[in-house]
Amino acid sequence: MTPAHTPQVHSHFDAVTCTWTHVVYDEDGGHAAIVDPVRDYDPKSGRTRHTQSDAVLAFVRAHHLTVDWILETHAHADHLSDAPYLKEATGARIAIGRHIDRVQHVFKGLFHLEPGFATDGSQFDHLFADGDTFQIGRLTAQAWHVPGHTPADMAFVIGDAAFVGDTLFMPDVGTARCDFPGGDAHELYRSVRRLLAMPEETRLFLCHDYPPEGREPAAVTTVAAQKAANIHVHDGISEADFVARRQARDATLEMPVLILPSVQVNIRAGQLPPAEANGRHYLKIPVDAL
Repeated sequence: MTPAHTPQVHSHFDAVTCTWTHVVYDEDGGHAAIVDPVRDYDPKSGRTRHTQSDAVLAFVRAHHLTVDWILETHAHADHLSDAPYLKEATGARIAIGRHIDRVQHVFKGLFHLEPGFATDGSQFDHLFADGDTFQIGRLTAQAWHVPGHTPADMAFVIGDAAFVGDTLFMPDVGTARCDFPGGDAHELYRSVRRLLAMPEETRLFLCHDYPPEGREPAAVTTVAAQKAANIHVHDGISEADFVARRQARDATLEMPVLILPSVQVNIRAGQLPPAEANGRHYLKIPVDAL
């Protein structure tokens, strides 16, 4: 049996959206959680598929795992969540941080969603508060609120591993942007310092990697590596310096390619908007709003 402080992790990379989906589990034949699943989406045609999730499910079945949780680190702006498909296949509960209500409130207005769209997080099966603990079989996990990229970002700390979402990237890429609604570079700095106060050998599993030329995508780094070499927030960078650099960089960035379809789906726990009278689902594009 694997020691309780050393969860096993299988990471699957979607090259289209540069997203890592992680399966964290206690042992073969044991229990698992799936972190940040991806639904394939073609913006040219509007077609969706489940290729990424089927690959994740193949691993789950090959290792005879019972999936207890589908964990979202935040309402992603760069890919559509496939949480409902995985829930149907596994019976797992979909969970996110409780501050998702703030994100839902903002985007309900931006997309002029149906009056019945609830902004209380009730689309999810469970909402985590900062410090909540939960079980993944023999593993004990803790939810941390790490705002900054969005007001609702969470990290999930499980033994010697932490799943940090977009808060941190690989050291040669830096940190998340903070210019989305509710983002705050000061909060991101404090969230990062909280993560980097963990033991230096702690493994940090990322939601994305955008590698520079010549480096393969990487799923995991360590606290020590981040403290030594993160280009935005290594040891010695003050909060004021970080905020100035982060805000200057954010001012040069374009919106993510899939932000408009992604957010509409992800604030619904991965569900498409309700079908209209003709039985079809539609995603909105607010013109000149962002």
